[in-house]
Amino acid sequence: MTHVNITDTILRDAHQSLIATRMRTEDMLPICKKLDQVGYWSLEVWGGATFDACIRFLKEDPWERLRMLRKALPNTRLQMLLRGQNLLGYRHYGDDVVQAFVQRAAANGIDVFRIFDAMNDLRNLRVSIEAVKACGKHAQGAIAYTISPVHSIEQFVVHARELEGMGCDSIAIKDMAGLLTPRATEQLVSAMVRVLKVPVHIHSHATSGLASMCQLKAIENGCHHIDTAISSFSGGTSHPPTESMVAALRATEFDTGLNLELLQEIGFYFREVRKKYHQFESEFTGLDTRVQVNQVPGGMISNLSNQLREQGALNRMNEVLAEIPRVREELGYPPLVTPTSQIVGTQAVLNVLTEGRYKNITNEVKLYLQGRYGRPPGEVNSIVRQQAIGNEDVIDCRPADLIPAELETLRIEIGELAQNEEDVLSYAMFPEIGRDFLTQRAAGTLTPEPLEPVTTGGDSYCAGPSEMNVTLHGETYHIKITGTGHRTLSKRPFYIAVDGVPEEIMIETLEEVLVTPQQNGSVLLTSARGSKRPRATAPGHVTTSMPGTIVDVLVKTGDQVKAGDPLIVAEAMKMETEIQAPIAGTIAAVHVRKGDSVNPDEALIEIQ
Repeated sequence: MTHVNITDTILRDAHQSLIATRMRTEDMLPICKKLDQVGYWSLEVWGGATFDACIRFLKEDPWERLRMLRKALPNTRLQMLLRGQNLLGYRHYGDDVVQAFVQRAAANGIDVFRIFDAMNDLRNLRVSIEAVKACGKHAQGAIAYTISPVHSIEQFVVHARELEGMGCDSIAIKDMAGLLTPRATEQLVSAMVRVLKVPVHIHSHATSGLASMCQLKAIENGCHHIDTAISSFSGGTSHPPTESMVAALRATEFDTGLNLELLQEIGFYFREVRKKYHQFESEFTGLDTRVQVNQVPGGMISNLSNQLREQGALNRMNEVLAEIPRVREELGYPPLVTPTSQIVGTQAVLNVLTEGRYKNITNEVKLYLQGRYGRPPGEVNSIVRQQAIGNEDVIDCRPADLIPAELETLRIEIGELAQNEEDVLSYAMFPEIGRDFLTQRAAGTLTPEPLEPVTTGGDSYCAGPSEMNVTLHGETYHIKITGTGHRTLSKRPFYIAVDGVPEEIMIETLEEVLVTPQQNGSVLLTSARGSKRPRATAPGHVTTSMPGTIVDVLVKTGDQVKAGDPLIVAEAMKMETEIQAPIAGTIAAVHVRKGDSVNPDEALIEIQ
């Protein structure tokens, strides 16, 4: 009998794919005792977008989550997804940061590191593989599976042999978008098994409805490690259901040996948990064969739908899905997996929403076209490259060779806010939101985004606190309702804290304020009298084409600028974009500062 091993993604990729990575640790811990009894080969618990979501939305320390899960799951291997030299951020890091991150992740509980590079540029995996082996942990080299004119089964097999030669203990086929077909799986797995001495694992999303068939074909051809998700978080852009695969293999030569009744108990638990997060459910989580064309991965499509909804443009999803393959071709056919999926996807959104292809180009696309993420699999469109970076040099070395040691600099930058090395690494991954998280923690003001009430049989409960983020005239405030007067009063007092400062307000009418609930739990308040910033009406008025947040202001009043000079760096959908001067002249007024929320048609800067 050939035993098939299962890695369950319920604590990482499953909820990343279906509810935008919003599951909280408090909903994981109660079921850990049963998860630990199952006998999984491993549980995927960390990496990907979980780190970002923890500090950005949930206000949880991701390192503390890992420590708590390690304690609650003493008998089960814990696995994480690591993006090679990108680690968990959106840029390449110095080798010393990579080594420190791996060491601390191993010390806090990670046993298996699934390591990949978005470009399949294996130069970007060497340091992280060496660091994992130095910690005595399992290094799993992953190949991002994709389809394009420049990818082939033969090429993937060559990559697999190179990863084995680099010291990997196993090789994973990472089908992040659900592109594999049963026939392609049979060919790829059998070709790898023939030449490799280490085990092959298969990870495939169920988006196109083919993943279960692909896994069976993989098993029949010598792959004895599969990734699944507990049934209540399976299917669609997630993974094949654990219980179904266990049942399908039971009493065969590939029996998993797992207890189906225990798995069903776990499935019922997560079915109730999922209800709490209904506001984050994507409208694009069901079966969708369009993935065979647009190649958008499971984790990205739910976030993409949330982002478009927040921009008020969910109705343009089909246009974005049609634009993504065009952008991908122009960028040299990178596999669509983090961070290249965000790079390609966000640029596609900009191309659609700004009514002009490459009218706005994100900083990440510019870095990509400079070679700062690695070697593109295919030829890059020369016109797009010229438009993005002009005549700047394109590097051809391993990008991290140009990055000096930076860990000590990061320690100095974050200073006393960091209580330990883990805090420094959190700041390294996401400098802006990492600093905000550590500042709020120090002030005792960490508050997770609220959850919408869930209606059950006419009653409702709110799974989160009575608080919200309110954006008024482009400024965002954190509002927490601490008490209210009686609802029968003509003027009802509300006792609130604004950014932690207690206030009392009298509510009689909101007729001068437009109230728009946002998908992320915040409320957008727009004065009927208009924004405090002037409207952009003149050629010298600098504006943004999308709602976003100001990351940096590069000029001040009185500065001389030329047309095309960068003035502001704004973030929208986790990607940064430089806003450039439309004309030459003198900066007459600056209406924004770092951290401000901005909207289209507002004059952010005035040039005379």
